Parts: sequence; structure tokens; C-alpha cells
Amino acid sequence: MALDRLNPEQYAAATAPFGNSLVIAGPGTGKTSTIVGRIGFLLDKGIEPSEILLLTFTNKAAREMIERVAARYGKSRAKEIAAGTFHALSYRWLKSIDEKVVLKQPKDLKTLFRSVYDKRAFHIFEEKPYSSSFLYDIYSLYQNEMPNCTFGEWVSKRKEDQRVFEEIYDDIVEEFENAKKNYAFLGFNDLLIRAAENSEKIGPFKEILVDEYQDTNNLQSNLLDSLTRESLFCVGDYDQSIYAFNGANINIIAGFAKRYPKAKIFNLTKNYRSSKYIVSLADRVISFNERIFPKRVEVMRNGEFEKPKLFIFNDTLEQYKSLAAKISASVTPKDEIAVIFRNNSSADGVEAALREVGIGCKRRGGVSFFDSKEIKAAADLLSLIVNPKDLMSFIHVFEYAKGVGPAIGKEIYDVCVKMGEGDFVRGITRPKDMENPFEKRGKNYQLALFDDFIHIGSKSRFKGLGFDEKFMEAAFLKHPKLTKEGAKFLYEFYILFKALKRTSTPYRAVELITKSGLFATIVEQIAKKRAQLKDGSVEEKLLQNAKEKISAKLTLLKEISKSYKEIESFYNAMVLGGSEVSEGSGVNLLTVHASKGLEFKDVYVIDLAEGRFPNSTLVSKGGSIEEERRLFYVAVTRAKDRLFLSFSKYDSARKNSYEPSRFLKEAGLL
Repeated sequence: MALDRLNPEQYAAATAPFGNSLVIAGPGTGKTSTIVGRIGFLLDKGIEPSEILLLTFTNKAAREMIERVAARYGKSRAKEIAAGTFHALSYRWLKSIDEKVVLKQPKDLKTLFRSVYDKRAFHIFEEKPYSSSFLYDIYSLYQNEMPNCTFGEWVSKRKEDQRVFEEIYDDIVEEFENAKKNYAFLGFNDLLIRAAENSEKIGPFKEILVDEYQDTNNLQSNLLDSLTRESLFCVGDYDQSIYAFNGANINIIAGFAKRYPKAKIFNLTKNYRSSKYIVSLADRVISFNERIFPKRVEVMRNGEFEKPKLFIFNDTLEQYKSLAAKISASVTPKDEIAVIFRNNSSADGVEAALREVGIGCKRRGGVSFFDSKEIKAAADLLSLIVNPKDLMSFIHVFEYAKGVGPAIGKEIYDVCVKMGEGDFVRGITRPKDMENPFEKRGKNYQLALFDDFIHIGSKSRFKGLGFDEKFMEAAFLKHPKLTKEGAKFLYEFYILFKALKRTSTPYRAVELITKSGLFATIVEQIAKKRAQLKDGSVEEKLLQNAKEKISAKLTLLKEISKSYKEIESFYNAMVLGGSEVSEGSGVNLLTVHASKGLEFKDVYVIDLAEGRFPNSTLVSKGGSIEEERRLFYVAVTRAKDRLFLSFSKYDSARKNSYEPSRFLKEAGLL
């Protein structure tokens, strides 16, 4: 980590004078060593650790850099450095400003958005509106783009036939934002927006360091500029910008010198990772993109290496089986082998072929442990312990009750809050009696809002279901659309939260949740769906297998919870750190995006067929061939020693014929 271990280029960058600096660091050129060296340089100059801010693309990257700093400067000093992703640090800052705020995942907020959207009677229009899901997605893009107009105007400019809904879309967004504010919810975009709005309460910093600068979006760039700092040190590579779909703006790194006129630009040109053949192939292909920054790469590894190999197959299944056989015969340790693909659809075939020859594997870029439905359900229940104002967690759980959607779920939740005098948990466990807790909605024909909440239901319809006397007094049972199944589900909710009120440890909370009648209902539904055949029937053996797998995951969740003393800290770790957890062992199966920042001795880049990689569907929906080429560049530069490329002429499952990817031709392999 010491500065004297850096090469001259890395040293020049790491010891740059205060100001604005951009370091162009290609694959394998030692960007991490340069960043760690820079932090060491700052500490040696007398800068206090608390005056340094390190922003990284993953929390794992931040931990690794801080560990390297700690090895020389001690753990106590290193941990004073604010380090993590833009989102993780923004959440930490905002929680210190207002402890009531709660981070919600996009899926949660999408459900809240739909509960607002569904109140609109779009059927009175001849024109077809955007779906709730699509409207939410483009609202996120709107926030990222930061245009100087309302959301409705922005949508209208993009699509003329949506102009008739301009005011309605603005009203939906306004109600959605008010709901988030009322429940103290924050989405990932909100973290950056609110942190920028409260920037005077953050810092100041002597220097801010940014890793993977090419993947920053407009909101992150705006936050950077809003924070008080004396110096900015950014490291990135224009040719590895692959997150446009997530709002990343490649013009941010491209326009660095223009935005900061006195900025210093440094180039790291010595590649320590890959063989000369791999570097040469990658450079040949990426040179077809526009050159924003000049790039000259010097290969530092000596020795004899194999040239990249191209395998051409007649059928996709043949491709997967043949590659699995080659991997099986390889002497390379299996965890040093990666199979990289552009589309998730490639992963199942590869995994099946590997397992057929007895090779274990781990997939990244798909559904993680913390994203599985059963773990999400447990997390939602934990969230309600931490923050009873978490409407979305209640809606997600309540959707497992038959015949109940997000709109009814929201109405039940709001009534519980009323009956608990502002406290949802008290409202469901010790509800205050109310004659008519439901409010009628107002009418607004221009905004397509109509009153459809007229009659109050009778609680007597739920007699004989085994509810205790206290629960039968609850006014939420008067909801006219509440089914018997919904009422039974609410009763299990009531029983669980009476028990949860008496616990404070994460382990005990998880144990109570997973053993409850409420969770048994949830597990039954999830398992049945996973065991359902094409004709709609449920196979008993598949059902039992699904339940066993769910049970194993819940056991693991309990084990993980033992490491935490407080329910809130455990819940926060699940929300912010879940995506970085990887299960399994053996060969690495990775999407290109999931492979970013990793390296392996052997890399197989598969399904290199025109239409699949590059992905023509995504290009036609607003992507670009240039970004697809950058994805190919990232994929092949993960390889250290050997690179294998493959494609098949025909896919018997899809009944499609394919031509080889243009990238194979650009690489000089065809």
C-alpha cells in the first residue's frame, strides 16, 4: 500500500496537488492501489481521517480499501474515514439528521405508486395510458435526468399521445411524493436528492475520492458538487461505462475537464492483469468506439500464454454441454473460472450442463438470497417492528391474503394508524374503537378521481372464525371489501405482533416470525406457486421440495441474525447489503454487469451471436451499440490467463438461427 510500491504513473496520480483530478484507469492498471495510495498520501500530509470521503460502486470495494489503509495506519484511524456507496452513505447521513426515515426498495415503492395510480379511472379516456409499472420506471429516469420541467410535461415531450394525461401524471406523482413524505419513505433516488438538499449538514471534507466515476449519474454528480470540499479525486474508465440503463451518464466523465477547467488528467497505462493476447483483442474491439481519452496500454505480464480461442457450435445446447466438458477437464481451480453472458436466459442452460458433469457453480446477477420472496416477507415484518409507519411493508405482507390488493391494504393500514392514534402496531394489537374510520374519497373528473367507497361492512360476517373478543371489536373489520381470508390473515398478524412486542433481539424476532401462523400461510402460498405445473395443478413432491428449500433459507436467516444485537441494524444490513451476498461455490456464472471489478484465470464469454450479444432488443429500446461494445470489453478483460469465446448457429428451444456477433469480427477472429 505504501507509495513507494506504486509505479511512476500511479505515484504521480496519488500525489497530485489539491484540486480536481481525474485518473483514467483501464482494466488491471491498479486503480485500487492508486486510490489507497492517495488516501495514505493525504494521511501522511496531516489530513484527519474524518475529513476524507471515499465513494465506491459497492460497499465491498469500500471495505477492502479501508482494510488496506488500516493495515498501515491502524483500524481506529481507518474506520474514521467515511467510506461506502453514494446510497449507503447518503442513508447514513440522512438517518443522523432524521432517524425516522426508512429506505424502501424499488419494488416496495412501485406498489405504493400503484396504489395511487389505481385510484384513477383511466377507462374514461379513449387514449391508452402508460401502465403503473412503466410510469414508475420512467419517473425514476425523469428524476435521474433532472430536467427543468414537470414530470407530465417531460412525458408529453417524449410521447405526444400521452399529452392528454399530463395533469393526471403530475397529480399521481404529487400524491406519491406526499405519501412517501408522510410515511418517511426514501427510494434510492430520494437518498441522493435529500442528501444534496441537506449538504450543509454533511462534512465539510478536505477531499472526496470517487471510484468507478464513469458509472455516476446526474443525481450523484449533483450530490458531489453540493458537498463542501477542497479537493476532488476521481478514478474511472470511459470504456467501462456500462450502466446507462440505471441512469449512468457517460458525459459526466467525458466532460470532466470542461466542468472543472483547471483539472488534472492522469492516465494509468500499465496492465498487470491480462496476457498480451487478451489485452490486444480487447483494444481492437473497443477502438471501434469514439476515443474520448487517448489510451495506450502496456502489458506488464511476461511468459507464454494461449491465444484467445473461438468455439463455433451448431446448437445452443451443444455449446453449453461442450463448454461444461471443457471446464470439467480443465486443471484450473473451479472458483478461478468464470462463464460470462449478456442475458440471464443463458445461465440456466450453462448451470444445468455443469451440474450434469458434477461441477458446482454460483450465480451472480440473478435473484439473491435477500431478494427471494420468503426472505423479503420476513424483512417486511421486521421493518414494521423497526418502523410502524412502514406502510409498504404492511401492503407487501397483506397481499398474501386472498382477494386483497394494494389499494385495500393501504386503507386497512390507514385505519389501523387512526385506531392506534398514530401508531400502526398499537392500532392492530390494541385498537381504539371507532364507529366509522373510513373516509370517502373526493371526486375530481379532470384528474380521473371518483368516489367508490360508499358502504360500511358488518363485523358480524366474521363471527365463528375463532377470533378473540378484543380483535372482534376492531373497526378495520368493517371494511366492505375485506374477505374472510383477509380477516383471518389480519388475525394472524394481530397474534404475531402481540408476541413481537415482547422481544428485542433479531434472532428471537426472526424465530417468532418464521414459526407464526401468519408466516405459515405465506410459505404455503410461495411453495404452491413454485410447485405449480403448466396445467395449474400442484405436484406434491415439488411442493415438499419447495418447502424444504424455504425452510433451509429461513434457518440461514436466523443464523445470520445472531451476529446483530439490534433489530434495526440487522434490518438495515438486509436492505443495503443483500445484493452483495453470493451463494454457492465452484464455477462463477455471471452477467457482464455482475462481473464488473472481478478477475479470473479462465473466462468463457458465451452466446456471442448477433442479436444476443450485442442485444438488439435493448439497443432498439434506447440502448446503443457503443454501450454493448463496452460490455464486451468489460467481459473479456476479466480474463487473466485464458479467454474462450463461443456462439451457436441455432437455438432449438427458440427455433432461431444466428449470425456471429460483430464483436468477433472486430476482434479479428472471423
